[in-house]
Amino acid sequence: MKSPRAAVVHNPIKGNTARLKKAHKAAEKAAGWGSSIWVETSLEDAGQEATRTVLARGATVVLAAGGDGTVRAVAEALRGTGVPIGLIPVGTGNLLARNLGLTLSNIEEAAHTAFAGQTRAIDLGVADVTSAEGEHSEHVFLVMAGVGLDAKMIALTNPRLKKAVGWLAYVDAGVRALPNLKPIKLRFSRDGAPERSASAHTVLVGNCGLLPGGILLMPDAKPDDGLLDVAVLRPQGPFGWLKVWNKVTWENGVLRKSALGRQIIDLSRDVKDVTYLTGKDLKLRLDTPQEFQLDGDEFGLTKAVHAWVDPGALEVMVPAGSV
Repeated sequence: MKSPRAAVVHNPIKGNTARLKKAHKAAEKAAGWGSSIWVETSLEDAGQEATRTVLARGATVVLAAGGDGTVRAVAEALRGTGVPIGLIPVGTGNLLARNLGLTLSNIEEAAHTAFAGQTRAIDLGVADVTSAEGEHSEHVFLVMAGVGLDAKMIALTNPRLKKAVGWLAYVDAGVRALPNLKPIKLRFSRDGAPERSASAHTVLVGNCGLLPGGILLMPDAKPDDGLLDVAVLRPQGPFGWLKVWNKVTWENGVLRKSALGRQIIDLSRDVKDVTYLTGKDLKLRLDTPQEFQLDGDEFGLTKAVHAWVDPGALEVMVPAGSV
């Protein structure tokens, strides 16, 4: 039987490296494992090649120590291998850890879980993206992909402000994006159904639904249900965005947590400004190229997206006894 060996794919500009290495060494020693393989990401490699390198060297678990982009890159290389990912939260959003109920700040706890926890199989979203120039590229996403306001927010986010105040920098970018935001004309097909035309300010495809700040954008999204959730934002009238905000913060984030709250939702008039769909396969064709994002990383202008779910394609280390 192959002896277990951990590897760390580390973004060197994220977090306190000395603290990370100290926590990792303590967890490694407590588990009785040998020395781990350490590989850094770079401008040329967000983590995919680094992960393939450590897999070739026999890694039996790969710890992703970086932001959401690093986690996404490591997951992309681990897709379908059966080798689990360990999440070390040193990023801004820590989106996957947030949605799985894992620690968002305790590096020592995260390192312990990576060595002594158990695995949980989750789905991956996969997106075939057609750029404005007509070039295709395939990527995975763990939480959300989207076009519209969210992608514009990410494109406009000030890196220095993000470093200083974290995810609140997206709020600043959103305020700046709203005045020039116009509806996107598109055609879509879900699960092979005939193509339909639509107009929306934002279309989000999610494997998970929780965002920083407790914003539950997709309340029914589960990372292991074999489905993708789709949120279409179409604010109508002068108070449209206020209705959207009320839906995803008050209704989704507060009322849904209690039986009485859910009764209030059932009795309330449905908010037409937000539409939810589910499916296993979604195709979008945009009339004009739009900014596109995957798990908080901008991917430039896109004119078409084909997204589908890959059920149970990623093993994640979670605390023992939590599954």
